[in-house]
Amino acid sequence: MIDALVLAGSLNNGALRGCSTARYEAMIDIKGKLMVEYVVDALRQCERIGRIVIVGPKRDLAEYFKTGGREVVVEHGGHLTENVLRGLHELSGAQRVLLVTSDIPLITHQAIENFIDLCGNGQADLYYPVVPRELVEKQYSTSRRTYVQLKEGVYTGGNIFLFNPGIAEECIPRGQKLVDARKSPLKLCRLVGLLFLIKFLMKSISLQEAQKKVSNLLGIKGRVVISSYPEVGVDVDKPSDLELVSKQLEFA
Repeated sequence: MIDALVLAGSLNNGALRGCSTARYEAMIDIKGKLMVEYVVDALRQCERIGRIVIVGPKRDLAEYFKTGGREVVVEHGGHLTENVLRGLHELSGAQRVLLVTSDIPLITHQAIENFIDLCGNGQADLYYPVVPRELVEKQYSTSRRTYVQLKEGVYTGGNIFLFNPGIAEECIPRGQKLVDARKSPLKLCRLVGLLFLIKFLMKSISLQEAQKKVSNLLGIKGRVVISSYPEVGVDVDKPSDLELVSKQLEFA
């Protein structure tokens, strides 16, 4: 069995603030259910998912997720690393953990099961899905995602990860440095190297090269898998995203 960790502690103080009075993004109501409820419901339907830990505002989530048995709600902290470690504390003995953000309400158990299948025997420390642009736009034509051009094609990243819990404490802060540097060419050069950055800007980096570079930067064995389920990458972080998923869930 694989245990799951759901991150649900982001404050609703960004672009979605005008769409909902909910204090936390995970608690934004979409067609009568909290956004995070859609994610947890999909996990519940997965036969290979065991324990489910939801890290977020415990007092607010308590009436929706009763702690005990399969599910546990853990109070969130101040930053990503702390929240992941708090969740892992409740998953002692876990060999592999599925990390899922709470802002992908279109996720289905089929998409999750497929991702687990793509990860295979789990010999890598971290698995991360990407989805081809044409698949996203074919199914969700109005979706506006961030895409990356690589040798093999154009992809968007997913919002689920399968990882070895033993790498979390050191790996996550390193990953945060990459995220923080994404808008600063100088910082990116220092992290990834000038040659790699030039090749990336010229769209001549392959998936394998990107995978190797990120693995080296994080100090782990990482693997990218190509998912055919756009739902893993269609997150809700702006009003147009919320409108899109609301329409999709209305007819689900």
